Amino acid sequence: MQQTSSNTIQSKGFYAYLTAQFLSALADNALLFAAIALLAQMEAPKWHQPLLLQFFVLAYIVLAPIVGAFADSKPKGQVMFISNGIKLVGCLAMFFGMQPLYAYGIVGIGAATYSPAKYGILTELLPEKSLVPANGWVEGLTVAAIILGAIVGGILASYNVHHAILIIAFLYLLAAIFNRYIPVLPIEHKVEKKNPLFLFKDFLKSATKLAKDRYGGQLSLAITTLFWGAGATLRLVIIAWAAYALNYGIDKATQLTAVVALGVAIGAVIAARYVEMRDSVKILSVGILMGAFVCAMIFISTWYTAAIVLLFIGVFSGFLIVPMNALLQYRGHKLVGSGHSIAVQNFSENLGILILSGTYTIMVKYELPINAIVFIFGLFVLFAMTIARIHYAEKN
Repeated sequence: MQQTSSNTIQSKGFYAYLTAQFLSALADNALLFAAIALLAQMEAPKWHQPLLLQFFVLAYIVLAPIVGAFADSKPKGQVMFISNGIKLVGCLAMFFGMQPLYAYGIVGIGAATYSPAKYGILTELLPEKSLVPANGWVEGLTVAAIILGAIVGGILASYNVHHAILIIAFLYLLAAIFNRYIPVLPIEHKVEKKNPLFLFKDFLKSATKLAKDRYGGQLSLAITTLFWGAGATLRLVIIAWAAYALNYGIDKATQLTAVVALGVAIGAVIAARYVEMRDSVKILSVGILMGAFVCAMIFISTWYTAAIVLLFIGVFSGFLIVPMNALLQYRGHKLVGSGHSIAVQNFSENLGILILSGTYTIMVKYELPINAIVFIFGLFVLFAMTIARIHYAEKN
């Protein structure tokens, strides 16, 4: 009877977690497009728009040694509650007139704190055999949030950007409320000390363990870094490309980014159903196809062709990233603790985002043609995944 009660609590906690994650991700993505619209309204330089992403992810990199330890030092539901509070502060700061780049940077601090807890809690709520299906649920709902966030953020911002930001603030508040329904779970891998030097060394030790792990840690860390960096930058590339190739404004362009997100959701569901963690190397070829489809965007001139190609790009991405996330969570939990491993993952992935979005920002600033940017971007993904496929196939 006691065991049944425990399972019931954890099941309820998982659904409360899913709801909070959906609302928080919905707000994050809607706010990005609202901030882009606000910058356009302020007549800021065009290269400020991709700079938003860099301000957002900078906190992931700078705070990486701290947030993992913080996530493992408290019940993760409480960490998520605090993090959504920080996001709410950043959102309201934008509403009351703070420069959008700085305000979105505050939201990034909340997101950086939130992420180790939101992924790390899965290994505490669920057994190993449930991690891939659970990641399918998480990625599916997160992508649904990206779809709705892109559409809602773009449409609302096109009418009244300040009203849009206020609605988004309410979403953060609602997410924080659902965080309070996540059960308090035992604390695992709690840090021994709290001074910055120890935390930095502790983080470096965790990163080294994962990077050297030949049983999946190294592979999953490398691939998730590439795909999250590429995926985040692609959202911004699509907006600029849609304006050039299809003459779309931000409201319609965000709908195309939503098509990619829909594809990710489909790919995530397929992966959750048919792919196991041990098959990770076998599916790396899917990433090569993704790069090829991105390159093919330069030949597109109609919305329905664009929708089909972008849908497939999303499917390939979702199909690959779900088992990779599950593998990294499993190996990280075993080696260094869930919070620590996700902090390392966040550092690596967001460093990838910073580099790729920074490269895109420079290309925009120096007015490189958008089709050239798209082709270079796709070619990079294609070559990187080809190298990974050859390298890790030899190891296995």
